[in-house]
Amino acid sequence: MLKPEFNNAGSARPELLCYLVAIAAASYALTQEWRVDNVVECCRRWLAKNEVEMDWLDRVRIGQFALKIASDHLLEAGIAVRLSSVNALFTSEMELNEASTMVQRMMSLCQEAL
Repeated sequence: MLKPEFNNAGSARPELLCYLVAIAAASYALTQEWRVDNVVECCRRWLAKNEVEMDWLDRVRIGQFALKIASDHLLEAGIAVRLSSVNALFTSEMELNEASTMVQRMMSLCQEAL
């Protein structure tokens, strides 16, 4: 897997990447479409909620990377997000459910990818 080049090294955030991968996979499970608009909006919300600033190009790169991981690498890693498992990925506040083994495996994949 080709690693993206970030303008700011701090932009390579595995927690953000994992969140976006989970969002992309959940959205695909629900709609059967890889929705770029949803990843973009969720990236903005995550950054605002966590009070993190990120260069626009780094936001594009991490979003594209998340979609690539979700569409090309989750199944290879043995992670299958199905309609029935979407709720288990997130808490009621739409944060990653760190107790979920699926999220834990996604996080490992994202840490390795960066």
